[in-house]
Amino acid sequence: MTKIIAVSGKGGTGKTVLSAMLIRYLIENKNGKSILAVDADPDANLSDALGVKVDKTIGDIKEYMEQSKSEITGDKMLHFEAKVNETLVEEKDFDLLVMGRSEGPGCYCYVNNLLREAISTLIDNYDYVVIDTGAGLEHFSRQIIKDIDNLLIVTDQSKNSINTAQNIKEIVDELNLNIKNISIVANKISSKNAIGLIEKYASEIPLKLIGALPLDDNIVDIDLNGKTILELPETSPAYVETTNIAKKIGLP
Repeated sequence: MTKIIAVSGKGGTGKTVLSAMLIRYLIENKNGKSILAVDADPDANLSDALGVKVDKTIGDIKEYMEQSKSEITGDKMLHFEAKVNETLVEEKDFDLLVMGRSEGPGCYCYVNNLLREAISTLIDNYDYVVIDTGAGLEHFSRQIIKDIDNLLIVTDQSKNSINTAQNIKEIVDELNLNIKNISIVANKISSKNAIGLIEKYASEIPLKLIGALPLDDNIVDIDLNGKTILELPETSPAYVETTNIAKKIGLP
């Protein structure tokens, strides 16, 4: 059965870094299992974090479907699924699907709907799916993110990020999105006092804090030097904590 992990939270808290480190952990411990990485953020930074070149996105499918709708004959869903497979980037250790941006006119919600269909089309082909969501609530309100095993909401040391976590929890409960486990992961943490405060605020939501990634110079270094998370030293404090989080949510 496919295990699905989604990473969400306020913009700038480090969702993409955590997503990429979880994907790296799965690569190193997959034991022959298959992995799908999904970049559901229109800003599309996960591919850079993983060192993957992306030529086509779900946004491109939107443009194609709108421009060619009068020419498409037969089963449009089969046609769409074929286009999704063209968009999928197949790497040695994982595959990657990127939402991307829509450059043409029209409601961007159509791209969200395509992304939902693309994910549902693909997930049964994989043992693990890791979804790096866009910032905020849209993926939940449009029910793009649902039926998942673990939702990790990333916060930093700001109260605003905790407020975003609370809003996500409330909308997940309100819409009954069938998310089995929701947890907080603190990021860019500078002190034990900060961990204590975040844990306190999380318990009031109520959510459990299952990990705290410290400020890590190794991550700053790879970012400044154009390297990828896959090149992060395995002794990096943030990656060591990510391995602990991975085990807590039932990854191998």
